[in-house]
Amino acid sequence: MNLKNGLHLAYCTNVHRGETWAETFGTLEQYTLKVRDRVSPGKPFAIGLRLGAQTARELSDPTTLAAFQRWLDRENCYVFTINGFPHGRFHGGRVKEQVYLPDWTSAERVDYTNLLFDLLAELVPSGVEGSVSTVPASYKEFIKTDEQVATMRQQIWQTIDHIAQVSERTGKTLHLGLEPEPLCYLETSSEMIEFYQQLAADRPSDPRLARHLGVNYDTCHLAIEFEDPHEAVRRYREAGVKISKLHFSNALKVRPTPESLAALKPFDDIVYFHQVISRSADGTIRKFKDLDVALAAAEKNPPPTSDEWRIHFHIPLHCEPTTLYGNTADHLLGVMDELAQDPTMCSHIEMETYTWEVMPGEMKRDIVDQLTGEYEWTLKEMANRSLA
Repeated sequence: MNLKNGLHLAYCTNVHRGETWAETFGTLEQYTLKVRDRVSPGKPFAIGLRLGAQTARELSDPTTLAAFQRWLDRENCYVFTINGFPHGRFHGGRVKEQVYLPDWTSAERVDYTNLLFDLLAELVPSGVEGSVSTVPASYKEFIKTDEQVATMRQQIWQTIDHIAQVSERTGKTLHLGLEPEPLCYLETSSEMIEFYQQLAADRPSDPRLARHLGVNYDTCHLAIEFEDPHEAVRRYREAGVKISKLHFSNALKVRPTPESLAALKPFDDIVYFHQVISRSADGTIRKFKDLDVALAAAEKNPPPTSDEWRIHFHIPLHCEPTTLYGNTADHLLGVMDELAQDPTMCSHIEMETYTWEVMPGEMKRDIVDQLTGEYEWTLKEMANRSLA
């Protein structure tokens, strides 16, 4: 939906299954229109579209794409952003580290991302910017050599070239956002800025970098890293890194008492990575590849209950803290405060709670109810800041 100051808000459709265009379009009709009717009846409704590689190829058929464009017009909907992070299957089976593949060392990632921009240029309305979010270059464990890093930079530049060409041809403003995530090649704001500066050094004074590449700021991810939102935004601003899109998302946090650790076990699923970062009272940081690894370590050597764990499990934005676990909504609200101070900071906002299928029973609601609740919470907080 179109809010004040030219802001656009959507939920990311990666919450739904959809590995073919038929499946993806089916979820738009089955769920997205119901959410629209609850939160934005009679008004233009924004869609944050998730397209895997197979789905994108199928949608690129001219007849299929034209039919979707007619459907958007008929249903008073529009697309302003595409989630281009997962290349392949995202639900219904083990994803874990495979979600980062192909990474930016692979030509497959270039071809897939370029296709997404070809589609987005046809879908985004005139006068509205278009964004695509992508993997944080790679997963740290995958990168062993300087040559791999150089290849990632070269191939990201290939996509910047493509985005610039598509933008010039269509008159649309389009940009790509790298999405830092815990334990990935880019996981902190500092790492993102350093990588951006390396890209700039590869082609000094090329204005297309600032125009077409930025960061997809996921508030769950940087909260897990114990980053301060005001400092992160300041760093990006001072480094000249565009905030391409804001992912409004919420993570679990706990004090590792025996009771809280027991309450975390239902969140340990076999589908997604749930990286854990622990901070002790003296500031010492420990990182665990996944929740099962962290729980096993705690069982062997119980951590001090003064530690704080932050877990990469996206929980609903409106999920209230319990006696056993809290959330990282304070980081998200800090980013909102920054946006209220400068609404030109970023015009793209996407609520991204993709974990609906694996949420524990007491947290899981009807999917339309959950999404409606997230809109209500977000719009209330944005209205409190004169953003909606």
